[in-house]
Parts: sequence; C-alpha cells; structure tokens
Amino acid sequence: MIDWIRQLYHDYLSPEGIQELVRNGGTIATATIVFVETGLLVGFFLPGDSLLVTAGIVAASTQGAEDPAQRINIWTMLIVTSIAAVVGDSVGFFIGSKLGPALFKKDDSLLFKRKHIERAHAFYERYGGKTIVIARFIPIVRTFAPTVAGAAGMDYRRFFVFNVFGGVGWVTSMLLGGYYAGEWINRKYGPGTVEKYLHPIIFIVIFLSFVPAIVEIVRERRRLARERGEPEA
Repeated sequence: MIDWIRQLYHDYLSPEGIQELVRNGGTIATATIVFVETGLLVGFFLPGDSLLVTAGIVAASTQGAEDPAQRINIWTMLIVTSIAAVVGDSVGFFIGSKLGPALFKKDDSLLFKRKHIERAHAFYERYGGKTIVIARFIPIVRTFAPTVAGAAGMDYRRFFVFNVFGGVGWVTSMLLGGYYAGEWINRKYGPGTVEKYLHPIIFIVIFLSFVPAIVEIVRERRRLARERGEPEA
C-alpha cells in the first residue's frame, strides 16, 4: 500500500506529475480532477490548489508552441474548470441533503474519515454560508463543506450564490495567478525557464490565495468577540 501511494504521488500528485498530467490531459483532465475533489467525498486527497496553479503555468508555457494544437487556451480552461467547480460543489450539496444527519454517523473507511466531516461542520457552524466561499481555499474542508451544508438543510438558492462566487473566485485566482506568473518569467528569462521556478510559484500563489480567507476569519472572530463583550485579540 505504501509503495502504491508513493507511486501515485510521484506519477500524478507531485508538482512534476501534475505538470505532466496537465500537458497530456489539458482542460478536460484539470476540470475532471476539480470536479472530483469538490463533488465527491473520496476526492479530498486530490491537489486542487497546486493543480490549478500548475495548469496556469503550463498554459503559459504552451503559448509559444509552433503547433496550435499543443497550446492550452487559458480562457477556455478558466470557463470549463469554473463550471466543474460549481457543479462539483452542487453534487456534494445534494449528497449531503440526501444523507442528512446520517452523514455524521458514517463509519470510517479507506477513503472516508469522519474527522474531516466534523472539521467541515465546525467550520460551517462558525461561519455559516460564507463557509462555502472561504472553504474553497482550505484543502479537505473544501471537499466536505458543501456536503455538510446540504446535510444541515441550507437553502439551495442561497448555497448556489456562495457556490458560484467561491468556485469562480478560487479557480480564477489560482489559474490566472499561475498563468501570469509563468508568462512573466518566460518573458523575462526566456521560453521554457518557468519550469525551473515551478515550486516557488505554486507556493507563492497558494499563499496569496489564502490571504482573503485569513482576513475574513480574523474579521469574523473579532465580530463574535465584540458581540460577546470580549476584548479583541
């Protein structure tokens, strides 16, 4: 099992493996992985953030390809992957609404851990509907938050608004962050050099994408502290 996990990481989940996956599978592979990670409970281990950043970098690096068929259109990828993210969360929501409270009693298995559901539920209890937006930028919580919202009986129309806002915002920030960083490096240092900076670009873009979520969490905690009459941290 350990050897299988190591091979899986090396071939598909490492930055280099993801890069090769995007090059070979393009928009369809990227959108499919985003859908599985956000819509199916078993997708919590998939690398949504690094996948999107890498996809943006790869798209930038293909713009100089002589064969147009080898170029990845970043705008097509942005639209298709955003749709996949929104549909994925909707599927997760309906899974939660179907399972209801039984979701929190489900036994652990190889690809399901109740602690992930409990973590997402605690997040939802604290931040309500905004969880659907904030959770997009938090691995694992991103996968389980829509399911928890469905199990908690959240109104779907309200959920859908948060879903679209969060899904499009997440995909856009990650994809375009990687794309423009890759484009800038290729322009400054020459075509093909962006791959040398793959790891730091992924780290920087993901870190910056966390900032709005961190700011919102801090603001919410301060608001709750004021309501309870506690001194702000």
